[in-house]
Amino acid sequence: MINSIENAIRYSDELDKMFTGKCATGFFADNALATKFVGAKTVIIPDVDFQGLADYDRDTGFSRGAITVQNASYTMAMDRARSLQIDREDMDETGIANLAGKILGEYVRTKVVPECDAYVISKLAGLAATRSNTIEGDINKPFEALCELINEVQSTVGYDEELVAFVDSYMYAALQNSTEIAKMITVSDFKQGDINLKVKSINGVAILPVVSERMKTSYKFKSGAEGGFIPGDNAREVYMLVCPKNGAHLVKKTEKMRVFTPEQNVDADAYKFDYRIYYDVFVKKSGLDAIWAWVSPAVNITVQPEDITVGEGAITESLNVSAESEGALTYQWYACNNKNGSGAVKIKGATADAFDLPADLAAGKYYYFAKVIVDGIAGVNTDVAEVTVE
Repeated sequence: MINSIENAIRYSDELDKMFTGKCATGFFADNALATKFVGAKTVIIPDVDFQGLADYDRDTGFSRGAITVQNASYTMAMDRARSLQIDREDMDETGIANLAGKILGEYVRTKVVPECDAYVISKLAGLAATRSNTIEGDINKPFEALCELINEVQSTVGYDEELVAFVDSYMYAALQNSTEIAKMITVSDFKQGDINLKVKSINGVAILPVVSERMKTSYKFKSGAEGGFIPGDNAREVYMLVCPKNGAHLVKKTEKMRVFTPEQNVDADAYKFDYRIYYDVFVKKSGLDAIWAWVSPAVNITVQPEDITVGEGAITESLNVSAESEGALTYQWYACNNKNGSGAVKIKGATADAFDLPADLAAGKYYYFAKVIVDGIAGVNTDVAEVTVE
């Protein structure tokens, strides 16, 4: 029989290592060493402030200066969990530990890590926007935009701080294709937890490419059976975000994995693994203006595609969308499986603001939505329209 307690501890430790190593934002966890848990979801992070130097007086001597230590209390907003099951028949008892390790590792890599990256980057970008620490870059001059962001951060923290730049995948490709920086890119060491990585850097600033799905200004984190996350309403693309490597604290607390054998599992004849994690990212008061971002222009969808009922045979109706933005807009329509937009497939040639429904649709229900794209990079999805063919 699988040793539930020993394996629970081993799985939890290994998954924690994978979480830190695979997250693009995982190195922020290295900055959380000074945090102190005072409850399951509450931590205290100290913020130290000093007074500057004063003149030395030959009669009175030294001017006294105060050291202010503010222990700020933060509550982690993200309390996420999932119960996973492996049927007894899928693996005998001698191999269940290895199979479970592979499945749980893949779950952390494909579900937990992307969500954490998306949450952390969106929260930092939102902080930058709230404090007006944003720039208006030119998508045709990505290197200039990156230099401007770096200069803004360095003007706050100085030139001896190690900086990192999170770069959207499309913008990362543009940077690499830029002839003006081709000779300036170097490969440098980057420590993340217990792992030493090799990353590309420019003038000592580590360049960390992040897939577009994790580079938005806001997200909706779903609950229940569906779970996962999707971009928030009117979410904008984060083209680049620059901050000190120690500029944020990623605090996480993983509850020890609970492992149940088929004999202990009252719901099914299966091994059950309960995974739960609290996490959040915090920025100390002294570092609020050391985070700068370049985000895409806002897209305002003024007309959403509407549900429609049509008659079977020689269909002539269309779906329409209208949007406004300071950037150049293009469109791409998709077919999908339901109102949630799952199973989306790009429709070839459907790149206008109006989509002519296929004339030969058989009786049934069909679902479509459009992606409104600004400057050829950032996209915002419309509502899903339900087309009923009778």
